[in-house]
Amino acid sequence: MSGAPDRLQDPRSVRATLRWARSPAAAAGAATGLLLAAIGLIAGRADVALLALPLIAAAALSADRRPDPGAESVATLSVTADGGGEAAYSLTLELPASVELIVLRQRLLGGEPRELVLAAPLGGELAGTVPLLHSGPQEIVRFDYRLLSAGGAVVSIPDRPVVGDLVVAPDRIRIGSLPLPRRLQAMTGPHQSARAGDGGEFRDIHPFVAGDRLRRIDWRVTARLGRGEGDLYVRRTGALADATVLIVMDSRDDIGEQVAQWSRNVAVEKGVSSLDIAREAASSLAASYIAAGDRVGFQDLSSRARMIPQGGGTRHLWRLERAIEVTSPSQVPFRHRRAPIVPAGALVYLLSSLLDDQPANLALSWCAKGHRVIAVDVLPPPRFALTNRYERAAHRLIMMARADRIRVLRRRGVELLTWAPDGGALPLHARLELLSRPVRRLSSQAVRR
Repeated sequence: MSGAPDRLQDPRSVRATLRWARSPAAAAGAATGLLLAAIGLIAGRADVALLALPLIAAAALSADRRPDPGAESVATLSVTADGGGEAAYSLTLELPASVELIVLRQRLLGGEPRELVLAAPLGGELAGTVPLLHSGPQEIVRFDYRLLSAGGAVVSIPDRPVVGDLVVAPDRIRIGSLPLPRRLQAMTGPHQSARAGDGGEFRDIHPFVAGDRLRRIDWRVTARLGRGEGDLYVRRTGALADATVLIVMDSRDDIGEQVAQWSRNVAVEKGVSSLDIAREAASSLAASYIAAGDRVGFQDLSSRARMIPQGGGTRHLWRLERAIEVTSPSQVPFRHRRAPIVPAGALVYLLSSLLDDQPANLALSWCAKGHRVIAVDVLPPPRFALTNRYERAAHRLIMMARADRIRVLRRRGVELLTWAPDGGALPLHARLELLSRPVRRLSSQAVRR
């Protein structure tokens, strides 16, 4: 059989009709037996001819015990996460009675394969655990198998591999201080707005005008300040509004902390990756803002299928979390002719490693339109194990260009939030608290400087 590998998230069976072929060793043994028999007959050497008898007998026995051409094997693979940072897998094989040996090729987390040879009566079930090193969709285990029958003289032709996948949810950090947009435009919500309305904190004392409610009249202030019979004064309060937040994720690449793996990108060796940090940041921000009563939207710059409009509530959070969990590196360039549309007055979080100009240009365009933009740096701290001098020199050049890019973003009004831990920086909650302070609009002269 041929085709794409079977991707498994839930236990299911993969049925394969076996096709058999004679083993090269068996064919070589039969050919050697015939050659020895011919030499013995031609040379008149009975001892040489007797040497051929075991080989010819083994070939005849294997031909007699050849499995049924219509025999089938059933492979059932299940992969589950145990919640303790590990995934458990279980492979069950249902084999024909004529099978004697199983040759398994196992690959864990996309690493180097290893081969196992098991006796058929003892190899019907194989189980194990795998540490979960990353979040998001990932291949946990892959099995290729061949079956041997009649003393290894007949082997099955390899079929489709059986692959077990999981979507691992990222860790979530509880955020106490949430930055807000520059303007709150909604009519209701949990945050104090700059416009007058109901439900907020005390704003000022104002003369009564048409449209003011009678219950807002402050009679004490009226008695103290009123000069005429019709002078009335009301207490005005601020309105409450919710915030609109858009989380934008740059998923084109997945950069690990091991600089030596930037070109090879092996999952088991690259360490914590930029998408691991991005998924954690996006999930934490979405859950915190929705818990505060705000509206959150999500967009993946490399996939139009993962675009969720802003909304609130528990069900909307489930949609956001699922879209964030399944985000994977796409390795495709931006195909946007214009920047994605952002709701008026929204706060934009751009989650990116900032290794090229495209996400930086998007952030600058949103900032120029009056949005508050926070660029979340998700590049993990580098580790230089197993790197050579050329890789270290290339890393220095990339980091110099990245530092210039970040400097331009800050100069143009884009705020920066480093999510990954850094030895010399403030803790994450302190950085978020600094960003949560009231924001003042910069003057045009200050922006130009």
